[in-house]
Amino acid sequence: MDKDPFKQYLKESEPNKSHKGYIWSTAIGLQAVDGLKPSNYLIDTAIQNIEGSITLKEAQKLIDSYYEEKPNSSENERTEEADKVSARIAGILSETAFSFSPNEYLGIHRRLFQGIYKHAGKIRDYNITKKEWVLDGATVIYGSASELRATLEYDFTQEKSFHYHGLAMDEVIHHLAMFVARLWQIHIFGEGNTRTTAVFFIKYLRTLGFAATNDIFADHAWYFRNALVRANYTNLKQNIHATPAYLEIFLRNLLLNEKNELHNRNLHISGLLTPNKVDIQDEKVDIESKKVDIHSKKTDIQEEKVDIEHLLSSKASHFSNKTKLHIRKMFSAFEYHEIFGRSAVVNLLALQNSSASKLLSKLAQAGIIESVSGHGKGKYKFSKTES
Repeated sequence: MDKDPFKQYLKESEPNKSHKGYIWSTAIGLQAVDGLKPSNYLIDTAIQNIEGSITLKEAQKLIDSYYEEKPNSSENERTEEADKVSARIAGILSETAFSFSPNEYLGIHRRLFQGIYKHAGKIRDYNITKKEWVLDGATVIYGSASELRATLEYDFTQEKSFHYHGLAMDEVIHHLAMFVARLWQIHIFGEGNTRTTAVFFIKYLRTLGFAATNDIFADHAWYFRNALVRANYTNLKQNIHATPAYLEIFLRNLLLNEKNELHNRNLHISGLLTPNKVDIQDEKVDIESKKVDIHSKKTDIQEEKVDIEHLLSSKASHFSNKTKLHIRKMFSAFEYHEIFGRSAVVNLLALQNSSASKLLSKLAQAGIIESVSGHGKGKYKFSKTES
């Protein structure tokens, strides 16, 4: 889906159309986490439902009938899965009923994948690994098959007993990021784990008072999955630590309508992949084939780039060598056109949050970076310097 056909409905003044547009946009967008694309027939059927020509149940029946008449093929099976699961997600998200329990979680998987996977709604009985692009082919350590039910029930018990009262919003978002990261890492299902987790999580967020009715999942489902991966991967030999920072940025956009930039290249364990080196397309990644479209991004970077040493000598001559090294790394990663915040600096320089905040404050006071509005709180870019 190159362009989201439902965006116009998200801005609709008519609440019913806006709500349906969000549901379908999210349902279809989530298929990207498994490299699936819905058919034009599904999109057309969804639009009919949004416009009020047919009910959601009628839309689901049309999709089922459509595939009863199509010949079987491996390609058709993938599209059929995308279409049927999208319609089923739309059905679940349109319902208000919800129970925060392991059985609800299992039930959502069963409803989404019944007739598609033999193990729909069942806990896997084998151990798994998955090669991840964001980890350079490495895998997250998922839950052991022998302990899945016990681990799932433990996490639900812990969350049920947790009290959000008195927490600042930053603390709420951090806790929610840790909860969904742990739930996903158990990987209780053999397939369809991320889509099930996302649907369950959206439903849970509603019980906490969050509407979560925007296009973040539709546009950045692949980022969401990669953020879950990074929240659960540690490699001390390579100085890589599990971090919920990327998930927190995603959730700030989802729950607070912030406009933080979400780029998959920033999550890759090799470090921040700068735009003048490679650009990983955020939207069309096929997990099954592991094909990521990486291409050189042509810019006029050389025309605008000012020698970093001139910047250091003119504005940072009194800084320590360590701080100068940090500035060099930041300038190499962000240059003049990238907007960044504390989280990006934390991951780029492997700093603590407090140290990153102090560094940003120091650089801002020196005029090396400047605050940028309209992208969420605490966003900066490098200031232009005369050569």
